[in-house]
Amino acid sequence: MTRIESNTASPQFNTGSPESDTTSTTSESAMNAALSQRLGAALDDRRASTGLREDLVVAGAQGATLEVDGAALVNFAANDYLGLAADPEVLDAARLALREMGLGVAAGRVLCGTRAIHGELEAAIAELVGTEDAVLYGSCFDANLGVFSALLGPDDVVFSDELNHASLIDGIRLSSAQRRVFPHADLAALERLLAESARSRHRVIVTDGVFSMDGDIVALPELRELAQRYDAVLLVDDSHATGVLGENGAGTAEHFGFGGVDILTGTLGKALGGAAGGFVAGSRVLTQTLRQSSRPYVFTNAMAPPLAVAAATAIRLSRRRPELRERLAANTSWFRAALGELGYEMLPGQHPIIPVLLPGGTLAREVAAALRREGVLVFALTHPVVPAGAERIRVQISAAHSVEQLEFAAAAFGRVRELAVGA
Repeated sequence: MTRIESNTASPQFNTGSPESDTTSTTSESAMNAALSQRLGAALDDRRASTGLREDLVVAGAQGATLEVDGAALVNFAANDYLGLAADPEVLDAARLALREMGLGVAAGRVLCGTRAIHGELEAAIAELVGTEDAVLYGSCFDANLGVFSALLGPDDVVFSDELNHASLIDGIRLSSAQRRVFPHADLAALERLLAESARSRHRVIVTDGVFSMDGDIVALPELRELAQRYDAVLLVDDSHATGVLGENGAGTAEHFGFGGVDILTGTLGKALGGAAGGFVAGSRVLTQTLRQSSRPYVFTNAMAPPLAVAAATAIRLSRRRPELRERLAANTSWFRAALGELGYEMLPGQHPIIPVLLPGGTLAREVAAALRREGVLVFALTHPVVPAGAERIRVQISAAHSVEQLEFAAAAFGRVRELAVGA
């Protein structure tokens, strides 16, 4: 056998500019001309109507403050509800896992990608949300893309709230099931659709637990009653509720005082460490089916072990430290009251998503830009993300926010109030 000689010299990596690389390819586009022209025209139209989104580049670790263009801003734009993304115990656990298990596994769960931590994390998720089992995905978007196609066929009907998250919408579209969309939170309309679909094999009601644009909590007891009356399956995406709602952070069902729903999807990338990962939780027959036929589970790499360890640690901390949810609720209540005293209009609610309504043209963007100059990071939500006339700033509260930071942000909202009123 020919021996493979090892190269003991340190590998050399070219980190210079593309111009310094004599083997680099030309920058001239090779895209089909017709496609390029159509996309360019569409971008021009969007630029003229709503403007083009550009990613904001921030510096520093996720936390109550971030750095933008060299300035420290108080961060009210993240989903880090419990403040666990920067928790020392979470970070230390991830560092240890990185040293012991490496960064990634370079294989799917069905090959050699499964590590013990994946099963431990699935068990921790199931225990948290009160189900028999859970299946881990790379994100909740993946989970929602994979659950419908694996379970449903053309003889089934899915009933989807019109404000459901994009991942639910796309997952339903990818399946061969029939689709019925009902107006947001309109239970009478949903019941009519259920009654009209009596001949279907399975009827599946799909909803967010907390709707991310409005921050409102689904009327889950009423939905559950409808599901039981019409022998329908109830699927809830609890991404903005897991870790946040309920005495133990189990989510929307616990918030309303009952055990659970047929199928629960959720994320590990918000309250539970803010890194990555999603899940589908439910009965063991459900999870076994997904492990056999859910394409985003079968055909992609397993979650990086350091991220899985971080998420498992965050779940333990979220259950061990109920004061985080208490502080989150107190911070949310205080900030809502402060904005109300300043005369801002908000959608009602108790979730740490606080939509501050600033309808009309570019007003929400202008106020968000003014707040950034005042040291507060928030984002405007405008058409087509929300309907025209419903433009708003979405404020997201964290347990990591100090009293001083909340007071600082409220004062900044006060200083820009004239802009909001004068428009």
